[in-house]
Amino acid sequence: MKIRTLIVEDEPLARERIHSLLKGERDIEVVGECGDGKAAVDEIRERQPDLVFLDVSMPELNGFEVIQEVGIEEMPPVVFVTAYDQYAVQAFDAHALDYILKPFDEERFRTAVARAREAIQRQSAGSFDRRLSDLLDDLRRPRYLERLAVKSGGKIIFLRTDELEWIGAEGNYARLHVGGKSHLMRETMTTLEQKLDPSSFIRIHRSTIVNADAIAELEPLFQGDYVVILRNGTRLTSSRGYRSNLQAFMERAT
Repeated sequence: MKIRTLIVEDEPLARERIHSLLKGERDIEVVGECGDGKAAVDEIRERQPDLVFLDVSMPELNGFEVIQEVGIEEMPPVVFVTAYDQYAVQAFDAHALDYILKPFDEERFRTAVARAREAIQRQSAGSFDRRLSDLLDDLRRPRYLERLAVKSGGKIIFLRTDELEWIGAEGNYARLHVGGKSHLMRETMTTLEQKLDPSSFIRIHRSTIVNADAIAELEPLFQGDYVVILRNGTRLTSSRGYRSNLQAFMERAT
């Protein structure tokens, strides 16, 4: 019997690569592909696949939100496709059926398929439900990112968060500044703020987050505003709405 498989991946080249590699598996039948979380929910409900290759970081809904939307009890076994941080990878190790970490090679992919095949043949649906539930519980615990994965020119660049100097908003994107270079990431400032350690990163403006270790001086303006001067000479202006964040920083530093 064929293992009916759905590919959920927002990058067309990665989606094509997964499909191509699955063609070499005689007992795998690809029943559909989609490139965002909302489409994934519809496809899973309609097609009811036996296995899903699920990207973690996607528009509309991310991989974990797809699972929550479908419902753990209704979700088929999952092989995660991820460029996620080390904490999530530790959670995958403990609870996921399997995962492949981008960029992945053919050998690692074949290993994931073999594990998925074996697990589907021997395990009950209840076991998969428990593993997904435990995974989501683990990932809900407040852990802060130590690195960020940024997609650029068909590649994935990994940046250590402690090397970031500051982050600026550009619509629904964030511009990450590190070592004289900048990288554009598809992430809102609010989401990034929640993922970064608040003892190390300070939101000083609706459009600006600063690494506390990068701050060299604070130059008072008026009514509680400051010019925040970084060690590399960058000058950023705080706003009154985030005054308490700077005040907390100054209290910790004295």
